[in-house]
Amino acid sequence: MTQHASLTLERWRAYSRDQQILMIANEMNRAGKLFGAGDGARLANAYERVLRLADLTAEAQPSRSVRRELLRWRELAGAVYLEPDEERHRALFRALLLLTPASAKQVPFLLGERRAQARFPLVGRPSLR
Repeated sequence: MTQHASLTLERWRAYSRDQQILMIANEMNRAGKLFGAGDGARLANAYERVLRLADLTAEAQPSRSVRRELLRWRELAGAVYLEPDEERHRALFRALLLLTPASAKQVPFLLGERRAQARFPLVGRPSLR
């Protein structure tokens, strides 16, 4: 996890919450491409970066409620790190993107969901495709 090891909390706080979430999403997007055979070590490294950025983001939040939601999300990310599952990864990625308005706009592009679903998410809703 050398890529983000030197990233300080002070530097991370300079980014807006939207930017922080989008940078975590970038790592999640990378991780999502590594569920193939033989990519286990690279997937683990990607998830280590995800967890590091999630920790920094939670620590940088002045709002207790936002911090609590990020820590809940991080706990689920940790479970996928320990037991990789592509379907759980996708649900986790979607949940992350829905944390801020700016990142929610990326759902149709990153997850292929229609814009209506991104604005009105319902758990267990069948795909409209």
